[in-house]
Amino acid sequence: MSVPETVPTLPEVGGDHVCSAKGCRQGARHAVVWNNPKLHATDRRKVWLACDEHRRPLSDFVALRGFLIEVVPVEQLTDADG
Repeated sequence: MSVPETVPTLPEVGGDHVCSAKGCRQGARHAVVWNNPKLHATDRRKVWLACDEHRRPLSDFVALRGFLIEVVPVEQLTDADG
């Protein structure tokens, strides 16, 4: 069995926050906070992280379903979000 000479790595992004959009590896600056009341407790705050490019499509996706709570800068996330 041969071992590859190089192991592919993911591109560097700012901090640990990477956009949640499929295939995107950009640094996230926005947090799309949402909740599906049919699946989650009313106080649960689910979060999708978004880069500038995907902020609107991700927030529109959950807003269309009535799940959007708010969109805030990543720096405003707390331990209650997740």
